[in-house]
Amino acid sequence: MDGEPLVRWHWIATHLAYLRDLTVDHAVISLVPVLIALLATLPLGLLCARFPRLYQPVAAAFTILYALPSLALFTVLIPYTGLATRATVMVPLTAYALAVLLPATVDGLRAVPQDVRQSAEAMGYSPWHRLAAVELPAAVPYVIAGLRVAAVSSISLAAVGALIGRGGLGYLFIDGFQRTFPTPIVAGIVLVAALALATDLTLAAARWLLAPWARREATR
Repeated sequence: MDGEPLVRWHWIATHLAYLRDLTVDHAVISLVPVLIALLATLPLGLLCARFPRLYQPVAAAFTILYALPSLALFTVLIPYTGLATRATVMVPLTAYALAVLLPATVDGLRAVPQDVRQSAEAMGYSPWHRLAAVELPAAVPYVIAGLRVAAVSSISLAAVGALIGRGGLGYLFIDGFQRTFPTPIVAGIVLVAALALATDLTLAAARWLLAPWARREATR
């Protein structure tokens, strides 16, 4: 409609609780899969780093899965996980996060120089002690870099879930489009971007705190 303002601030002011609830729901359905993927990636990445022949087929399988459209995966899962359920959205997002985190974890575990491994063994480190004290700390910057990509991607993809009834802030896009009302669309864009930025900055701060040696190398 001609003369229609892009944003009706009165609508936003009267829907703050609604926007908050959608943002919380969006954060849950997008970030919990990343956390689940992280917990699964650590042992899987360790296996792939130890057995290189295993890594290529596993990485290829996740790459193919990552290339599939998210809406198609949501639709395929509906008969098994139900319509408008969190599981229908979160299962594909977990797989996508795994596809991003697995290469980052393997690269991090492989980043430890062989002479450092040998020095740890010469000092009497057991394999588990070496893993905890040498290999996992070295992998932290790589894993967090993967987490940043996975989290931001998951926040973006979660909005598609609104098309099957569970998409957090994605509801705002559908609502605005159906009513030819741009205010919810603008609000959804801003909130998705704000959630992604806040998550990325939090993970960047975690890297800064957990990997001080990487920070020193970056300043050289």
